[in-house]
Amino acid sequence: MRTLLITGPGGTGRTTVAAATALTAAREGTRTLLLGTDRDDTLGAVLGLRTGPAPTPVEPGLTVWRPDAAQGFRDGLAALQDRAASALDLLGASRLDPEDLTPLPGAEDLALLRALREAALAEAHDLLVVDLPPAPRALALLAAPEELRRCLRRLLPPERQAARALRPVLGRLAGVPMPAEALYEATARWDLELAAAEAVLADRHTAVRLVAEPGPAGADAVRAAALGLALRGLRTDLLVANRVLPEDAPADSWLSGPLAQQRKTLEEWRGAHDVRAVAHLGRDPRGTDDLAALDVPGVNADASPVEWPVTDRLAEDGVLVWHIPLPGAVREDLDLIRRGDELVVAAGPFRRVVPLPSVLRRCTVDGAALRDGALAVRFAPDPELWPRGR
Repeated sequence: MRTLLITGPGGTGRTTVAAATALTAAREGTRTLLLGTDRDDTLGAVLGLRTGPAPTPVEPGLTVWRPDAAQGFRDGLAALQDRAASALDLLGASRLDPEDLTPLPGAEDLALLRALREAALAEAHDLLVVDLPPAPRALALLAAPEELRRCLRRLLPPERQAARALRPVLGRLAGVPMPAEALYEATARWDLELAAAEAVLADRHTAVRLVAEPGPAGADAVRAAALGLALRGLRTDLLVANRVLPEDAPADSWLSGPLAQQRKTLEEWRGAHDVRAVAHLGRDPRGTDDLAALDVPGVNADASPVEWPVTDRLAEDGVLVWHIPLPGAVREDLDLIRRGDELVVAAGPFRRVVPLPSVLRRCTVDGAALRDGALAVRFAPDPELWPRGR
C-alpha cells in the first residue's frame, strides 16, 4: 500500500488538497482511504458529508475515516486500569471513570499513529492519503515513533532484562526492587506498536506532499518544512502551489502586488521542487464537484526515495564520506555531535539522532562540509577501534 502524507502551513488549504488528491486517485481506479486528523470535521465540510470514527464511503473507491482521539484515550485508560487492577486494589485506589476524562495533550497524535498502523495492517486499500496537521506539528508527529522507541530502549534496554526466575534473587542481592515483569511487557508492547508506525513512515512507498500558497510566508514555511522532512529521511512527491491567482488580472488592479509575489515564489520553487499549481476557484471548494474542478494531480509514483549514501574515498583521500541531503540548510545553523555509534545532527530548529552505518562505526569523524544542499561528513578509519588481531 502506498501512503501519501499531506501537510503545509496552516490556513493554506491542505485539507482541501488532501481530499482532492484522494478523489483523483479513486477516480483513476485506486482503492483509496482518506484519513483525517482534525478534531473538527473539516474533511466533512470539504467533502460535503459527515465523517467520524466509522469509515464512511464517499463514492466508489474512496472511503474517509476520522478516528476519535477522545474515545481512543478513554479505551486505552480502561485497558490500563484492567491490567493494573491488582495493584490498584492493593493500594486502595479508586478507579477513574473514562467518561469523565478528556484527552491529554498528544492524544490526537497517538491516535493518528495508531490509525496509520491499523490502516497499513488492514491491507483493504491500495492508497492511504493522510491529512496531517500543519507542518510544524506534523514534523514533530513524524519524528515521534523513532524518538519514542529510542527513549524506551535507553530507559529499559531489552537485553538487560533478567530472567523471571532470577528477578527476586537479583532484587535481594542488589538491595533494591527490580523492575516488574509487567513493565517490560508494556514496554515491549509499546515498542511493537511504535515500530509498526515507524515502518509505515520509513517505507519506500511513503511520500509527503507539501501544500502552500505562493508568497513570502509560504516560501519561508516550505523552506523550513523541506529541511525538516529531509532530516527525517522522508521524500516529497510534489509541492502543490495552492490558490494560484489568475495571471490575466488588469495591471492596475489591487492584484498586481500579490501577483508579483506569486510569480517570484513560483520561480523560486520550480528551481528546487516539482511544483503543481492549483488555481483559486474564487470560493471555498465544497463537495466532490468542486474538488474535481481543482484538477489536483494524483500520486506521483516516480518520485525517487531519499538516500544517504556512503562514498568510498579511501584510495584518494583516506576517508569514507557520508552524504546527508539537507536542502535549505545554513552552515551557521548546523551542528554535529558523534556519540558512540550515533550521530546527532542539528539543522536549524530540527534535531535527529541517527545510528551510524556499520561501515562507519569503527571510524572517527574527520570533518564535514555543506555544499549544494548536502552535508558531507568525512570519516577516517581508526585502527584503535578495530577488534584486536586484525
